Amino acid sequence: MSTHPCKLVVAFFLWSIAALGQTSSIERLSVDATDAPRNILHATLTIPVTSGPVTIVYPKWIPGNHRPTGPIQNFTGLHFKAGGGELEWQRDLEDMYAFHLQIPAGVTELHASYDTITYNGKSSLASSKVLDLLWNQVVLYPKGATTDSVQVAASLRLPEGWKFGTALTPTHQNGNSVEFQTVSLTRLVDSPLIAGSIYRQVQITPNGEPLTHVVDMVGESDEAVQITDKDIASLKQLVAETGKLFGARHYTKYTFLLTLGDQTAHHGLEHHESSDNGTDEEMFSDANVHDLEADLLPHEFVHSWNGKYKRPAGLVTPNYQEPMHGDLLWVYEGLTDYLGNLLAARTGLRSPDQFRENLAYTAAMLDHRAGRIWRPLQDTATSVQTLFAAPAEWTNWRRTADYYPEGYLIWLEVDSILRQKSNGQKSLNDFCRLFYGGQSGPPTVVPYKFEDVVTALNQVVPNDWAKLLRERLDSKSPHAPMGGITNGGWKLVYTAQKNATMEAREKNSESIDLSFSLGFVATKEGDVRDVIPGSPAYAAGLGPGMKVIAVNGRKWSKDVVRAALRGSVHGQQPISLLAENGEYYSTYQVNYHEGERYPHLVREDGQPNILDEIIKPQAAGQ
Repeated sequence: MSTHPCKLVVAFFLWSIAALGQTSSIERLSVDATDAPRNILHATLTIPVTSGPVTIVYPKWIPGNHRPTGPIQNFTGLHFKAGGGELEWQRDLEDMYAFHLQIPAGVTELHASYDTITYNGKSSLASSKVLDLLWNQVVLYPKGATTDSVQVAASLRLPEGWKFGTALTPTHQNGNSVEFQTVSLTRLVDSPLIAGSIYRQVQITPNGEPLTHVVDMVGESDEAVQITDKDIASLKQLVAETGKLFGARHYTKYTFLLTLGDQTAHHGLEHHESSDNGTDEEMFSDANVHDLEADLLPHEFVHSWNGKYKRPAGLVTPNYQEPMHGDLLWVYEGLTDYLGNLLAARTGLRSPDQFRENLAYTAAMLDHRAGRIWRPLQDTATSVQTLFAAPAEWTNWRRTADYYPEGYLIWLEVDSILRQKSNGQKSLNDFCRLFYGGQSGPPTVVPYKFEDVVTALNQVVPNDWAKLLRERLDSKSPHAPMGGITNGGWKLVYTAQKNATMEAREKNSESIDLSFSLGFVATKEGDVRDVIPGSPAYAAGLGPGMKVIAVNGRKWSKDVVRAALRGSVHGQQPISLLAENGEYYSTYQVNYHEGERYPHLVREDGQPNILDEIIKPQAAGQ
């Protein structure tokens, strides 16, 4: 976006002024979630209107998703009424999110009723025990209106006995019905709600912190919400660490919304005063799940500063119908990925060994990403709206949202350079305080551009940051950027010892990742999910969508293929894979003789251990 950030701030102010003339009337939204256990929500909405033609829209471009994910396909049962009668509506021929109506003379209110399906064929936002309510999925508003100018009075009816958590302020509650304080549509959509029959709230405000921080949990079982004392202490430390890291808080209170269930979607979505997180029911009881999800809450919490407060100018839009530009997602998401992993280590949610194993896997995965020779990292951010809709097959050649993990590596490298050039006096901690700190207060949005990031880095330590960043972003090198690891005093190696992160992923998903040996990933049943172009398996002819039936004449299993890998070291014959491809069977001879290979970090002799210094806690223990 060519508009200067300062002008965008002025624009937001002008939108707020304009809203004063538009907010005398309020949309009244009522959501009946008593049918949530069977994945359908019922809603009614009253919209202030004037007579004549009007276009009503359903939110399309959803903040935090960076793409048009409003589930219009699940928006059903739509009826409009006005002046005591039903109105005919017509969907726009090009914009499926827009509905055209003619309002009769003298009518001032349009009444809409509709349903929202919470199941999309792969995952669900509700189950018999829990609900994750995203307000953008149950609301409409006039086309052209800014979401800051639309005021909404929302109410909700839940199944009997269910309790809820949200950053919204309840004004009245009677049994299973609750009314909320009238807020702008912007704030409503920015404040999701979770509810369930099994609910627990945990206070995590550290000593000396004036703002309230809580975790609201709903779960599929009583055991799911049994957070450990150690994790409570780590989350208190997380609040303290972010205070030290950023030096300011851009919210009045903060709520971690956490849904723990295997029946509902696993996700994380950032908001100013809350984050909406869904993960496994065994999050607090299974060590493997805990390791894999340890950075989830830190990541989404960091977004309150990086993404919600400071936001790329291309992602700052006046409403939910305007397209977003994702070119700076390597900052929005990549830096957050880096900081989320650091904070997981600094707070004890991950051990230092777990942090290094996770980093080793991330670096190795990207170093084997074949698609990097044609698609630079910048394009994975620019094309975000297409990549998330792509199937898992051929991910390695297509690339996916690599601005997350490769952004992690880039910002690790930036951090290491800051430390080296300043003889340890400056680091990315200083950049975070400078760029994301400012004045504490209620939620606000400050847009930025690439040049602003470069300017802030130069204020910390002068360097040709623009050149470095553009080289990393536009590179078509076959290898991932490893400067942060090597500058940090470590190097990436491969051994027959299993990588802890990969082992946790395998146990949690029951798949097997042979990316760094044979060059493919498969389910425990042998279904091939992806093959790395240029790998031994690819050279032999194996491809995604096939199913491996046997290995060296023996029925496929994870143990059998691992035994074949170990035997390959001393054998001269290729590994023979019998695979099903549709209605046909073929044998693929994989010429590989290096055994099992898994990535790890080892210390580089004679180099200072900057990496361990980076993950040391910065705030006083809580």
